[in-house]
Amino acid sequence: MIDLRSDTLTKPTAEMRTVMAAAPVGDDVFGEDPTVRKLEERVAEIVGKAAALFVPTGTMGNQIGVRMHCQPGDEFLCDAECHIYHYEQGASAQLFGVAAHPIVTPDGLVTIAHLEDHIRPDNVHFARSRLVCLENTHNRQGGRILPLDEIKSVCEYAAARGLATHLDGARLWNAVVATGIDAETWCAPFDTVSVCFSKGLGAPVGSALCGPKETIVRARRLRKALGGGWRQAGILAAGALYALEHQLDRLAEDHAHAQLIAAAVRAAPHLSLVGDRCDTNLVVMEVAPNFGSAVEFVAQLKAQGVLCNAISNRRCRMVTHLGVSRQEAQQVAAVLVG
Repeated sequence: MIDLRSDTLTKPTAEMRTVMAAAPVGDDVFGEDPTVRKLEERVAEIVGKAAALFVPTGTMGNQIGVRMHCQPGDEFLCDAECHIYHYEQGASAQLFGVAAHPIVTPDGLVTIAHLEDHIRPDNVHFARSRLVCLENTHNRQGGRILPLDEIKSVCEYAAARGLATHLDGARLWNAVVATGIDAETWCAPFDTVSVCFSKGLGAPVGSALCGPKETIVRARRLRKALGGGWRQAGILAAGALYALEHQLDRLAEDHAHAQLIAAAVRAAPHLSLVGDRCDTNLVVMEVAPNFGSAVEFVAQLKAQGVLCNAISNRRCRMVTHLGVSRQEAQQVAAVLVG
């Protein structure tokens, strides 16, 4: 079975497991795990922020990021299809009394024009607009890389109006490899950034929230309240460090494999490539109405040895990753065209 449901399906390599087993560890709640400290220092350096906090999941990193900028009764503005709004259970409302203000966009990018229409005035009737969240690369937009110049403009506009900015960079590494633009440049416009190690990079667990030192001090306290005060987490941090050092450049292979699949989608009479683009390792396709629903199509593919996800009534998503070879990508392409 060729499994393209998600790049979270990656498994640690033998070399990564060896490094993890040998990692020096300590109690991270006491700040005494040297491998965690090394990872936090390294990822902060890579993204160009003063400090970083190692967290179990991207959702925790994003939600702590939201809370760092918002109080109960505040709101954050985001694209209506972004991960923070679509896939994180409304956690900011559940946990913090912070509302999401989703904005429908054609391509996943909240623009200045959107902000002009949606930032709320200071009025007792409204939630207080405090934060703008962007996602790069954009999951439900087929791994789209948001344009850097437009990101800068949006963040500058938000800052000029007193709003903070947060980047959900779960797949930012894919944007780095696909464009050749370094992570620090991508992250510079944002106040806080979350990045993930357990997707394309292939580590088994972990993300990081990065930002100013004072913000990360507060974030560490909140992480403990959310149950994220792990102990000898250096075993996991070692996997993330190995991934950063050894498995970043190979993301280009995933992108090449995704292009093989995207070409097959374009050639298949019953499918269309959403946005007619495939920037990185996600392929989002739409099933023709006369061919059945996306759920039915996913079931057909499973019967032919291919696993993927339906993400709406008409759309399916395939994700290439460390566990998918070029030969397997070619097999998937043949199934789609056939």
